[in-house]
Amino acid sequence: MTMSIESRVKLVEQLFDKLEIEITEFRSQTKLGCNAGCGKCCNNPTIEASPLEFLPYAFHLFLNGKAEEVLNEINSLETAICYNYKPLSVLDPDKGNCSSYPYRALICRLFGFGASSDKYGQLRLATCKIIKEEQKGNYDSSTNAINNGLYVPVFTDYYMNLSQIDFKLGNVIVPINKAMQLAIEEVLQYYAYRPMPSGFDNCA
Repeated sequence: MTMSIESRVKLVEQLFDKLEIEITEFRSQTKLGCNAGCGKCCNNPTIEASPLEFLPYAFHLFLNGKAEEVLNEINSLETAICYNYKPLSVLDPDKGNCSSYPYRALICRLFGFGASSDKYGQLRLATCKIIKEEQKGNYDSSTNAINNGLYVPVFTDYYMNLSQIDFKLGNVIVPINKAMQLAIEEVLQYYAYRPMPSGFDNCA
Protein backbone atom coordinates (compact mmCIF):
# COMPACT_ATOMS: atom_id res chain seq x y z
CA MET A 1 0.00 0.00 0.00
CA THR A 2 1.35 3.43 -0.99
CA MET A 3 2.06 5.78 1.88
CA SER A 4 0.05 8.97 2.06
CA ILE A 5 1.45 12.19 0.63
CA GLU A 6 1.72 13.59 4.15
CA SER A 7 3.76 10.59 5.35
CA ARG A 8 6.14 10.74 2.39
CA VAL A 9 6.58 14.50 2.74
CA LYS A 10 7.40 14.10 6.43
CA LEU A 11 10.03 11.42 5.70
CA VAL A 12 11.67 13.50 2.97
CA GLU A 13 11.76 16.53 5.27
CA GLN A 14 13.30 14.44 8.05
CA LEU A 15 15.99 13.22 5.66
CA PHE A 16 16.72 16.78 4.53
CA ASP A 17 16.82 17.99 8.16
CA LYS A 18 19.40 15.30 8.95
CA LEU A 19 21.47 16.38 5.95
CA GLU A 20 21.25 20.03 6.99
CA ILE A 21 22.72 19.18 10.40
CA GLU A 22 25.56 17.21 8.78
CA ILE A 23 26.34 19.94 6.26
CA THR A 24 26.32 22.62 8.96
CA GLU A 25 28.86 20.59 10.94
CA PHE A 26 30.97 19.92 7.85
CA ARG A 27 31.04 23.62 6.97
CA SER A 28 32.01 24.57 10.51
CA GLN A 29 34.89 22.09 10.38
CA THR A 30 36.14 23.04 6.91
CA LYS A 31 35.21 26.74 6.68
CA LEU A 32 34.00 26.14 3.12
CA GLY A 33 31.02 28.11 1.84
CA CYS A 34 29.40 29.46 -1.29
CA ASN A 35 30.34 32.99 -2.27
CA ALA A 36 27.60 35.47 -1.33
CA GLY A 37 25.12 35.97 -4.16
CA CYS A 38 26.69 33.32 -6.39
CA GLY A 39 24.17 31.39 -8.45
CA LYS A 40 26.43 29.97 -11.13
CA CYS A 41 25.61 26.34 -10.36
CA CYS A 42 21.87 27.19 -10.33
CA ASN A 43 22.13 28.87 -13.73
CA ASN A 44 22.73 25.49 -15.35
CA PRO A 45 20.21 23.92 -17.76
CA THR A 46 21.43 20.36 -17.13
CA ILE A 47 20.52 20.00 -13.44
CA GLU A 48 18.46 16.89 -12.74
CA ALA A 49 16.45 15.68 -9.76
CA SER A 50 13.80 13.17 -8.77
CA PRO A 51 10.14 14.13 -8.24
CA LEU A 52 10.36 12.85 -4.66
CA GLU A 53 12.81 15.64 -3.76
CA PHE A 54 10.12 18.16 -4.64
CA LEU A 55 7.21 16.46 -2.91
CA PRO A 56 7.48 18.81 0.13
CA TYR A 57 7.51 21.78 -2.27
CA ALA A 58 4.50 20.48 -4.21
CA PHE A 59 2.62 19.79 -0.96
CA HIS A 60 3.42 23.31 0.27
CA LEU A 61 2.07 24.79 -2.97
CA PHE A 62 -1.06 22.66 -2.75
CA LEU A 63 -1.80 23.69 0.83
CA ASN A 64 -1.47 27.34 -0.17
CA GLY A 65 -3.65 27.01 -3.26
CA LYS A 66 -0.81 27.66 -5.70
CA ALA A 67 -0.11 24.19 -7.11
CA GLU A 68 -2.03 24.59 -10.36
CA GLU A 69 -0.73 28.12 -10.93
CA VAL A 70 2.91 27.06 -10.52
CA LEU A 71 2.35 23.92 -12.60
CA ASN A 72 1.03 26.04 -15.47
CA GLU A 73 4.01 28.40 -15.17
CA ILE A 74 6.49 25.50 -15.21
CA ASN A 75 4.75 23.95 -18.22
CA SER A 76 5.02 27.30 -20.02
CA LEU A 77 8.75 27.76 -19.43
CA GLU A 78 10.95 28.29 -22.46
CA THR A 79 14.15 27.62 -20.55
CA ALA A 80 15.61 24.58 -18.80
CA ILE A 81 17.03 26.76 -16.00
CA CYS A 82 15.39 25.93 -12.65
CA TYR A 83 12.02 27.62 -12.21
CA ASN A 84 12.95 28.71 -8.70
CA TYR A 85 16.27 30.34 -9.62
CA LYS A 86 15.96 34.12 -9.73
CA PRO A 87 18.92 36.03 -11.22
CA LEU A 88 19.57 39.42 -9.68
CA SER A 89 20.25 40.91 -13.10
CA VAL A 90 19.86 39.94 -16.76
CA LEU A 91 23.36 41.30 -17.26
CA ASP A 92 24.85 38.71 -14.89
CA PRO A 93 22.65 35.60 -14.69
CA ASP A 94 25.25 33.84 -12.53
CA LYS A 95 24.36 36.15 -9.63
CA GLY A 96 21.08 35.26 -8.00
CA ASN A 97 19.28 33.15 -5.45
CA CYS A 98 16.72 30.41 -4.94
CA SER A 99 13.19 31.73 -4.46
CA SER A 100 12.17 28.54 -2.66
CA TYR A 101 15.30 27.75 -0.68
CA PRO A 102 13.69 25.58 2.07
CA TYR A 103 12.28 23.31 -0.65
CA ARG A 104 15.35 22.97 -2.86
CA ALA A 105 16.37 19.64 -4.37
CA LEU A 106 18.83 17.15 -2.91
CA ILE A 107 21.55 18.00 -5.43
CA CYS A 108 21.23 21.67 -4.44
CA ARG A 109 21.84 20.72 -0.82
CA LEU A 110 24.70 18.29 -1.41
CA PHE A 111 26.72 20.01 -4.11
CA GLY A 112 29.68 21.77 -2.59
CA PHE A 113 29.39 19.96 0.74
CA GLY A 114 28.96 16.31 -0.24
CA ALA A 115 31.28 13.67 -1.61
CA SER A 116 31.16 10.89 -4.15
CA SER A 117 33.41 7.86 -4.50
CA ASP A 118 35.96 7.66 -7.29
CA LYS A 119 36.86 4.42 -9.08
CA TYR A 120 39.27 3.56 -6.27
CA GLY A 121 36.62 3.99 -3.59
CA GLN A 122 38.16 7.23 -2.40
CA LEU A 123 35.76 9.98 -1.32
CA ARG A 124 36.05 13.14 -3.40
CA LEU A 125 34.38 16.41 -2.45
CA ALA A 126 31.98 17.43 -5.21
CA THR A 127 32.18 21.18 -5.50
CA CYS A 128 32.54 23.94 -8.04
CA LYS A 129 35.56 25.45 -9.75
CA ILE A 130 34.98 28.76 -7.96
CA ILE A 131 35.33 27.20 -4.51
CA LYS A 132 38.29 25.09 -5.60
CA GLU A 133 40.14 28.14 -6.90
CA GLU A 134 39.01 30.97 -4.63
CA GLN A 135 39.01 28.93 -1.42
CA LYS A 136 41.94 26.70 -2.37
CA GLY A 137 43.46 26.55 1.12
CA ASN A 138 40.21 25.45 2.76
CA TYR A 139 39.43 23.09 -0.12
CA ASP A 140 42.84 21.38 0.08
CA SER A 141 42.69 21.06 3.87
CA SER A 142 39.13 19.72 3.62
CA THR A 143 40.23 17.10 1.11
CA ASN A 144 43.00 16.00 3.43
CA ALA A 145 40.64 15.92 6.40
CA ILE A 146 38.17 13.74 4.48
CA ASN A 147 40.99 11.35 3.57
CA ASN A 148 41.85 11.22 7.28
CA GLY A 149 38.33 10.37 8.37
CA LEU A 150 36.40 13.64 8.59
CA TYR A 151 32.73 12.79 8.06
CA VAL A 152 31.20 14.18 4.88
CA PRO A 153 27.71 13.45 3.51
CA VAL A 154 27.90 11.00 0.59
CA PHE A 155 25.72 11.44 -2.49
CA THR A 156 24.91 7.76 -3.01
CA ASP A 157 23.88 7.28 0.62
CA TYR A 158 21.35 10.07 0.49
CA TYR A 159 19.92 9.08 -2.88
CA MET A 160 19.54 5.53 -1.63
CA ASN A 161 17.79 6.73 1.53
CA LEU A 162 15.52 8.87 -0.62
CA SER A 163 14.54 5.99 -2.88
CA GLN A 164 13.61 3.89 0.16
CA ILE A 165 10.86 6.42 0.97
CA ASP A 166 9.24 6.01 -2.45
CA PHE A 167 11.05 3.77 -4.92
CA LYS A 168 9.12 5.01 -7.95
CA LEU A 169 9.32 8.77 -7.35
CA GLY A 170 12.83 8.53 -5.88
CA ASN A 171 14.37 6.73 -8.84
CA VAL A 172 13.02 8.82 -11.69
CA ILE A 173 15.85 11.25 -12.50
CA VAL A 174 14.71 13.98 -14.88
CA PRO A 175 15.48 17.66 -15.63
CA ILE A 176 14.77 19.74 -12.53
CA ASN A 177 11.67 21.51 -13.85
CA LYS A 178 10.22 18.17 -14.97
CA ALA A 179 10.84 16.84 -11.45
CA MET A 180 8.82 19.74 -10.02
CA GLN A 181 6.07 19.18 -12.56
CA LEU A 182 5.78 15.47 -11.72
CA ALA A 183 5.78 16.19 -7.97
CA ILE A 184 2.98 18.75 -8.29
CA GLU A 185 0.96 16.40 -10.51
CA GLU A 186 1.43 13.62 -7.96
CA VAL A 187 -0.02 15.80 -5.19
CA LEU A 188 -2.90 17.11 -7.31
CA GLN A 189 -3.85 13.62 -8.47
CA TYR A 190 -3.63 12.24 -4.95
CA TYR A 191 -6.04 14.82 -3.55
CA ALA A 192 -8.35 14.92 -6.58
CA TYR A 193 -10.74 12.52 -4.82
CA ARG A 194 -9.54 12.94 -1.25
CA PRO A 195 -10.31 15.62 1.34
CA MET A 196 -7.72 18.16 2.40
CA PRO A 197 -5.24 16.64 4.85
CA SER A 198 -6.28 16.84 8.48
CA GLY A 199 -5.31 20.08 10.14
CA PHE A 200 -4.87 21.97 6.88
CA ASP A 201 -8.52 22.60 5.90
CA ASN A 202 -8.28 26.34 6.58
CA CYS A 203 -4.87 26.85 4.98
CA ALA A 204 -4.95 29.86 2.69
